[in-house]
Amino acid sequence: MKKNKDVSGDGPSGPLMADVARLAGVAISTVSRALANPGRVNEKTRTKIDAAAKQLGYTPNAMARSLRVGKSNIIMIILPGSLYYGVSQIIPQILQSINRALIQNGYNLMIANLDRDEASERHILDLAFGGTVRGAIILSSNLPEVDGRSLANAGLPIVSMLLDMSDAGLPSVVTNDREAVRDVTADLIRLGHRRFFYLAGPEDNYHDIERYGGVIEALQQAGRPESAVVRSGGNLDYQQGFEIGVQAADDFAALADKPTAVIATSDDMAISFMSRMQSMGLTIPDDLSIVAFDGSPVCAFCSPPLSTIEQPVEEMGQTAVALLLAAIDRSGQQPKIRNVIRSRLIQRESMAAPALRRW
Repeated sequence: MKKNKDVSGDGPSGPLMADVARLAGVAISTVSRALANPGRVNEKTRTKIDAAAKQLGYTPNAMARSLRVGKSNIIMIILPGSLYYGVSQIIPQILQSINRALIQNGYNLMIANLDRDEASERHILDLAFGGTVRGAIILSSNLPEVDGRSLANAGLPIVSMLLDMSDAGLPSVVTNDREAVRDVTADLIRLGHRRFFYLAGPEDNYHDIERYGGVIEALQQAGRPESAVVRSGGNLDYQQGFEIGVQAADDFAALADKPTAVIATSDDMAISFMSRMQSMGLTIPDDLSIVAFDGSPVCAFCSPPLSTIEQPVEEMGQTAVALLLAAIDRSGQQPKIRNVIRSRLIQRESMAAPALRRW
């Protein structure tokens, strides 16, 4: 018996693009266009094609498609959210590092989204399944998944950066969040601080879990109870770091027994919090020591200059690109799944031993 020819380029097994076209009652070229460039197909036709693909269990393979349309030199980076404020303070450095490494290797960078709503997620998946990109770096967020489609099934090499997905078999480039915060908390304890105020990111977020865990470990090692730290926040995203700091200032002001040291999980939180504390008449660091996380350049120009744990974004970006290109080339040894690049504390004038209490 003569086998069906796979006109889609997606492989000889499983449902073919021709099967989807037949079930949807459209031409194969229309199916191809709907998958690769959905904006060029009207919504009614696109809905029929989507329904047919789901019914048949058809999943186009981007790697196989690339053999037909030519190999792309575009690498997609997927951001955790908007760039226009907040977490953007270190993201431009990360993008610059990744872009520089890609250009040196003959690739171009595509920023796939500025928001992570359903429409953006769908667009990312269309790009991946349509063969537009050669690989993806996902930054500090989970893989896009909409209508049963997941980036994990697009047949693309993927590297996770700033979020450990090694348990799922995804090469990951992370920093030592827990250890770095544990060490700086221990430094504050050695300076004489006994009560702490923690400015939290969103609950259940990887970074917040790791960083808060570092605070608790340092307290345990020093024989201090978990109650020695007061936690503020947990209900806003890192992109809203300035607002987290403002809300935390109100929480701090309401405390009867006020801590002498503050640990913020991002520079943005610390900057807005410190500003509010100073407007309330407190002096940094005499009344309150503050340390943050990220290493944004602006911290050096705060008043007083802000102590911060600097993430090694240049090295992390280079490592992520090297892992991704190795996966694309499929050459050499199996890449290391979990890659930890150490952060470092930049200690500035916002950290000191606690002075005589004024409140």
